[in-house]
Amino acid sequence: MRVLVCCFGWWLACALFTCVPVYAQDAEEGLLTWSDEIPPLPDSIGVAGPFVGVHGEALIVAGGANFPRPVWESEKVWHDEIHVLLKKDGKYLWKQSGQLPKPLAYGAAVSTAAGVLCIGGNDSTSTFSEVFLLQVDAGTGEVKIIDYPSLPNPCAFGAAALLGNSDNGVVYLAGGQSGLSLDTATSQVWSLDLSQRDDADTFVWKKEIDFPGPTRALNLTLAQHDGYEDSLYVISGRRQNGENVEFLTDVWQYKPSSKEWRSRADVPTCVMAGTGIGWGQSHLLVLGGADETNFFKADELRDNHPGFPKEAWAYHTITDTWVSAGKTPENQVTTIAVEWDNAIVIPSGEVRPRVRTPNVWKVTVNPKADQFGFINNVVLIGYLLGMVAIGFYFARRTKNTDDFFRGGKSVAWWAAGCSIFATMLSSLTYTGVPSKSYAQDWVYSVGNFMIPLVAVIAVYVALPFYRGIDATSAYEYLEKRFNRGTRLFGSASFTLFHVFRMAVVMSLTGMALAVATPLTPTQSVLVMGGMSILYCTMGGIEAVIWTDTVQTVILLGGALIALFVLFSGIDGGWQGFIDNSQASEKFKIINLNLDATSAQIALWVIVLGGVAQNVSSYTADQAVVQRYMTTETRRLAAKSIWLNAGLAIVATFLFFGLGTALHAFYQSNPEKLDPSITTDQIFPLFIAHEMPIGFAGLIVAGIFAAAQSTVSTSMNSTATTLVTDFLKPLNVCRNDLGYLRLARILTLVIGVLGTLIGLLFVNPDIKSLFDEFLKIIGLFMGVLGGLFVLGAMTKRANGTGALTGAVVGGLTMYWVWKESSINGYLYTAIGIGVCFVVGYVVSLLSSARNDDELAGLTIYTMSGGETSDSVSGSSA
Repeated sequence: MRVLVCCFGWWLACALFTCVPVYAQDAEEGLLTWSDEIPPLPDSIGVAGPFVGVHGEALIVAGGANFPRPVWESEKVWHDEIHVLLKKDGKYLWKQSGQLPKPLAYGAAVSTAAGVLCIGGNDSTSTFSEVFLLQVDAGTGEVKIIDYPSLPNPCAFGAAALLGNSDNGVVYLAGGQSGLSLDTATSQVWSLDLSQRDDADTFVWKKEIDFPGPTRALNLTLAQHDGYEDSLYVISGRRQNGENVEFLTDVWQYKPSSKEWRSRADVPTCVMAGTGIGWGQSHLLVLGGADETNFFKADELRDNHPGFPKEAWAYHTITDTWVSAGKTPENQVTTIAVEWDNAIVIPSGEVRPRVRTPNVWKVTVNPKADQFGFINNVVLIGYLLGMVAIGFYFARRTKNTDDFFRGGKSVAWWAAGCSIFATMLSSLTYTGVPSKSYAQDWVYSVGNFMIPLVAVIAVYVALPFYRGIDATSAYEYLEKRFNRGTRLFGSASFTLFHVFRMAVVMSLTGMALAVATPLTPTQSVLVMGGMSILYCTMGGIEAVIWTDTVQTVILLGGALIALFVLFSGIDGGWQGFIDNSQASEKFKIINLNLDATSAQIALWVIVLGGVAQNVSSYTADQAVVQRYMTTETRRLAAKSIWLNAGLAIVATFLFFGLGTALHAFYQSNPEKLDPSITTDQIFPLFIAHEMPIGFAGLIVAGIFAAAQSTVSTSMNSTATTLVTDFLKPLNVCRNDLGYLRLARILTLVIGVLGTLIGLLFVNPDIKSLFDEFLKIIGLFMGVLGGLFVLGAMTKRANGTGALTGAVVGGLTMYWVWKESSINGYLYTAIGIGVCFVVGYVVSLLSSARNDDELAGLTIYTMSGGETSDSVSGSSA
């Protein structure tokens, strides 16, 4: 064991002291870096209005129009060439790959998994409604053209975007003109559901609700998440208003779930015919566009025209704010920006009236520079080493398995309560909850207010059961109530859940911390896993509980400090925070709808889901139940549960308040946002760039603390169940000392396994850590909670029914996860319900147990367990 501990010490040293900054750019570098490394379009003049998109590894530029030189003496020419750009062995190569069905320009284009969808367009005499797909053969580079359903009406100078995944999402086309003149501009919106491509009757363009603003052409249509769901944004454009041309700056958002439009903040200047793209999880980048400047002087200025304004803009969908994204080297309009080769690519386009450019710009979005610094690193490393020191201290006090698993039943009740709180909190709450209220509102907080309600069940139902049978493993109850098979099923399910829970917590926390520290996600996972393995393997449950207690103080104290710093940076301070939050409906706590799939989560879903999740956690989760057994008496255990419930309510106000304050802060300071981060990284972003030196290290330590409390608990609890439920009944070891050694080895093995899986789970595309974590809880804990409810609430249920209910419940949860769009908050409730109903019905069809076999195992036969204890007394 000492050799293994030494090995992990070296592992951690490497992880800690070989940390290199994630971001290497200079602190003064702007938001965007423009590069001309991609060779220009083969057409030396360039084109405006091409169809542009990406299929596989290829960039496609097809069609377009230009004026041969001299441009002011020539007529416009439409083109049908299809150019494909490939990158092989680090080199770019243009290839002409066929022709369009006819010369065509000024249509809309969207990149999909199947190819580049080209929509409408025009030539010198007509506007078209045809739609077709361009597919690139990966081997030859040749392009295949596939006809798609035509538009109901011709359309040019509109713009399209894809909502959902690139294979089965929905394409939306907004604005544009049906004829050759601007007075035919529309406010129409059409949609094509790609998931219906195999059904000719339903695979057609459908009319959506017109956007409320003026008719327009040359608008931008972009897609981005707004904190709730993927939405469509129609931006700027121009229209004919009688004898005058109206230059538009308005912005409209369409939410497909409710089919509603709403007005958003105007773009600072007209960006008609501009290029834009959704970037990150909540930004829209407008990389060019024309305004009214010199619009009516084109014929007069001709070659002296200065070109279109060279400035980019960034819009943030959550705070509804615009900021400058810096100057651009060239402003290409009437083209399409796409993501390709890990950057934004803008090919060709018009740079001033009649003048095109063949240039292809590659735009990189720069993350903010790492500013964590030496002092913050010292604070963080000091915390981590302190946690290991606690493990070493308690290692000397751990003499047997009862010490390792239950702390010798001598842990202080308030420490046990802090440990329950820290275990249930997790780093996903620390970062995920503020990001949730930052992006949305307080609706999810209602679920936390179910904790005191469930605490009553934990104190007066679960606690007497477990203390009554003097359980080390929560699943000993399942064997006494049902049979050994049910116990092993419950224990195995718990073990799988916590191995994956460890992995999810570490991987998602690592990604969140990447924006705040010089640690990469991989290094963060290694540090969290390695440190937790060290102190948990050595010190057992006491080390876990006392580190949890220290971590509770750090994480709550750090969050409170951050809240005060946030208030100081909000325009108007406290009153500005209140005004901003009310205007943005951030304090909303109730959604009255019946939809179980809505991103605007309904009140009944929150209440039902909150009760179910907490019932499962406080009655069937070994990680929590184990704390019930660490205090000297049941009364003290009850006090620890009540303390946890109180801390949970305090933390709810604190962390939801943090998220709301983050929204107000970044609405006041939108230039401080970073388009490269995920929504879940918003709190770490604030920590790294706005917190005073030293305090940032303390709060990052708090995030580590929240993660490690969850991870170390999972390690110890799974080792407990494996030894108690699987190995001891088989008499694997000859004495208790052998089981203690085995428990430490299993703790180490489980920790390594969880850490390795955590490295595989790093996925920057996850929209919400909080939502994903709720799904993980529901998938596993719903069935376990159902077994406990079935056993405690009925006398008729038996082992056959329980196992059948568990299996059916597990299969149902898998189906719900894979095939339905039900909100993850309901997963646990569904698991409990299916397990209970199926288990009870099957039990009715099979033999029942005698009442004398159920003594102390149901609410109808409770014996009180530790009869000298009261759960309502004030002290012991």
